[in-house]
Amino acid sequence: MSESQVQTAPGVAGNKGESEFVEYSRARQTMSRRIAESKATIPHIYLQVEADVTALIETRDELKAGGDAPTVNDLVIKAAALALRDHPRVNSTYRDGGIELHSRINVGVAVDTDDGSLTPVVADADRKDLTEIAEEIRNLSARARSGEITPPEQAGATFAISNLGMLGITSSEPVVNPGQAAKLAVGAVTERPVVRDGEIRPGRVMTLDLSCDHRVLHGGEAARFLGEVKAKLEDPGLLG
Repeated sequence: MSESQVQTAPGVAGNKGESEFVEYSRARQTMSRRIAESKATIPHIYLQVEADVTALIETRDELKAGGDAPTVNDLVIKAAALALRDHPRVNSTYRDGGIELHSRINVGVAVDTDDGSLTPVVADADRKDLTEIAEEIRNLSARARSGEITPPEQAGATFAISNLGMLGITSSEPVVNPGQAAKLAVGAVTERPVVRDGEIRPGRVMTLDLSCDHRVLHGGEAARFLGEVKAKLEDPGLLG
C-alpha cells in the first residue's frame, strides 16, 4: 500500500470496532503539515464564478478529431498563466510588511495519486503554447502517479490549480499553498441552458473557485483576475 507502515492499534476494540494505525509516508506527512500551516496562518477569502465554456469544448473537440488535443485542464492552465501576467499580485508571496512579486509564472498542478495529492510544476507556463503544456503535464502526471517525480519537479510554483472536475465535483474551496497568494479550483463541465444574445440556448458551464490570501489580495483584485480567466476560457481565441 502507499503508506509506509500499517500497525494494529493496541487495546480492546471500542465502539468503532478494531482499529489499525496507518503511518503516512514522508511525502504525505509533509503535505499534511503544509495544509495545517496554511489554514492556521493564511486568512483565506473565496470567490466563485461560472464560465460558459461551450466554445472552448467545441474547439477542443475539433482539435481532438484531428489527433492529440489539449485537455480542459491544459486550457485552464494556459488561461490562468496569461491572466497572471496582467495581475502580478496574484503571482506573489506574502512577507511581513509586504509582498514579493515573482518574475516567472510557474503553475503547480495538483495530481491525484495513491499517496495523496502531488503538485508538479509547469515552469514559465505563460511562455509555453498549449502543445508544450499538454505534453509537459502528461509526462509530469505520469511520473507523479508512478512515484518517479523528483522534488525539483514540484518546486518553485507561484500559483496552483486543482481540478476535481474529472471526478464529478462541480465546486470546491481549495487551500492556498504556503508561499503562494492564490489557488484555483476547476469544477466539472456540465450541460446547462445559458443565455446568449438574449436567447436561451444549450451550453456547457464550468465553475471556477479561487481561494486567496487576504493579506495579498482584496476582493476586487481577486475578482478582476478571476474575471479575466473566465473571459479567456469563454473565448478560446484569447488563449493564443
